[in-house]
Formats: sequence, C-alpha cells, structure tokens
Amino acid sequence: MSHAEETSGTRRDFLYYATAGAGVVATGAAVWPLVNQMNPSADVRALASIDVDISGVAEGTQLTVLWRGKPVFVRHRTADEIKAGEAVKMSDLVDTNAENDNLPPGSEATDANRALDKDGKWLVMMGVCTHLGCVPLGNGAGEFGGWFCPCHGSQYDTAGRIRKGPAPRNLQVPVAAFTNDTTIKLG
Repeated sequence: MSHAEETSGTRRDFLYYATAGAGVVATGAAVWPLVNQMNPSADVRALASIDVDISGVAEGTQLTVLWRGKPVFVRHRTADEIKAGEAVKMSDLVDTNAENDNLPPGSEATDANRALDKDGKWLVMMGVCTHLGCVPLGNGAGEFGGWFCPCHGSQYDTAGRIRKGPAPRNLQVPVAAFTNDTTIKLG
C-alpha cells in the first residue's frame, strides 16, 4: 500500500466520523426543544410544595389554602372533635381506607390515621368532595359535625370521613408534615 492510499483512507475515515458527529449534534439540537417542552413550567414547579403558617389558626377553626389549584382544609380540632372522631367504629364508615398519602395504602381510616400530629389536633385534607369535586362547607356543618357538601348532600365527620351521601371516599389527606411548630409543608 502506498503512502497516498493510506492518507486517502485516513482522510475518508475522518470525513465519515466528522459527518456522523455533525449529524448527532444537529439531531440533538433539533430534538432537545421537543423534549424540554415536556418538563413542568416554572409556575407548576413552584406549586409542587408550599409552606403554610398555622400560627394564627385558633382551636376550633380552619384555614383554607390553595395548593395545586385545589383548596386544602387545615383544621385545628377541639378536644370534643377529636373525641367524636375517635368514637366512630370502623363498621360505621362508608370508606374504611385512611385515604392518607402519608401512610401506606390500605391503612384503616381511624381518627389517628387521618390526623397530621400524634395528638390529633391538626387535620389537613383536600377540600374537594369525592363525589363530583364540589367544595364542602366546614366548621361543624352537617349531621356529623364535620363538613357538608350542599350540592348532593355528602356528609363528612370530624375526621373528614364520609358518613352519609353519594360520596364514595373519605376526603383525601395530601402529603404534609410539620417543618416546625407553626409551619406545615404541603407536598
């Protein structure tokens, strides 16, 4: 093989590799915007988790905050509300699942499994009726002292469990945790 043949083969190989490399870069540049558009926008990422200041929520009242476009009820329960929730038998419930994203699936809907803290004073729930997505009225509404959905008559007890009406499930408890004594982080 002559020196000219070795040189032309090497040049040809270089051209193949350079062309292939340029094609990969061009394909990546064309595909990246399509892939990047599927990422969540900045406003969605900002709402992935929020901190809720509960320092001003007096016992027996609730705070409603907007998270991910839906209302969330943060209730500071009284001793009577806690006792009423603890007194309910599992056999009296329509939905015996806790519906609590902080617990393993299939956990029972006991009052303790619905509350955010070990004392049961704080209840955090999505404020969306599980029947058709209405927003239930709170502050002791309905026959069971919890929440009442006036649209179709669903009634929830002091732990947010469905007790009467067409709603099939308890009010959902979202991922939530205390970050300090006066702040709850949702998400």
